[in-house]
Amino acid sequence: MTASSPRALVRPPSSRMAEGLVTHIERTAADADLARRQWEGYVAALRDHGWETVEVPAADDCPDSAFVEDTVLMYGDLAIIALPGAEERRPEPAGTEAVLRELGYEIALIEAPGTLDGGDVLKHGADVWVGLGGRTNSEAVDQLAALLEPRGARVHGVPLTKVLHLKSAVTALPDGTVLVHPPLHEDSFPWTEVLEVPEEPGSHVVVLDESTVLMSTSAPRTAQLLRERGLQIVAVDISEFEKLEGCVTCLSVRLREAPGQPVG
Repeated sequence: MTASSPRALVRPPSSRMAEGLVTHIERTAADADLARRQWEGYVAALRDHGWETVEVPAADDCPDSAFVEDTVLMYGDLAIIALPGAEERRPEPAGTEAVLRELGYEIALIEAPGTLDGGDVLKHGADVWVGLGGRTNSEAVDQLAALLEPRGARVHGVPLTKVLHLKSAVTALPDGTVLVHPPLHEDSFPWTEVLEVPEEPGSHVVVLDESTVLMSTSAPRTAQLLRERGLQIVAVDISEFEKLEGCVTCLSVRLREAPGQPVG
C-alpha cells in the first residue's frame, strides 16, 4: 500500500457472533468459524483492490461487533461516534473511537436521547440520508444536522418500516443511482434515480472505485445486471453475516480525507 491508498476500518467477528441480534428475519444458526474465514476473505478483497485495512481490536463479548459500520459515521476528517439503538451494542463504539483518535480524526459524539447506528446513513455528495424507525431516532438526526450542515451537508430523515437499517434496503452506485429490491421499497424513499434489483442482497454494494463495487455472492443476477452497466464486480461470500441481517457495507467503514467523495 502507498501513503495515498484509501483506508477502511474492519473488525474481526466475535466468537459469540451466533448470539447476535435479529429483528426482521427468522434466526438461523450461524457458524462462527466459517464467519471468521469469510471475514478474512472480505478483508483480502479490500486489500487486493488497493485498500489499506485498519483493524479495530476484536470484542468477543459483543456478538455483533464485526458490524463495525454501525459504530461511526465518517464525514471527511470528522468521526461521529454512534450511540447504538440496541442497548446490547452500546459497548461497541469505544474500540472504534480509540482507533480513530489514534489516527488523528476529529471526534464528535451522538448523545442521549439520540440514538444512531451507522448502518442507517447513506451519503452521496453533500446529501446525507438517515433511516428512522429502527435503531436511529429523530434526536440523532438533529444532532447530525448540527454537526454536518456547517460543513456543507444536507441531512434528510427517511422513515423505515421494512428493514433494520436504511442500508439494509438501499445503497448507491458510484454515479449515485440507488439500488433497491422492490419488496423493500418504502413510500418514504426520496430518490428518483433508482435501479430495481432482483435479489435482496443485490441492493448492497461497497464502492471500491469509480468503476468497481464489492457485493455478496448471494446476488449473482444483480451482479450480471451491474456488469451490463459497465461495472466491475468483486463478489465475496458473507452468508454467515447475512444470517444476522448483515451485508457487505456492515463489515467496513471507509475513511476518506475529505467529504464529497463517492458514495459512503
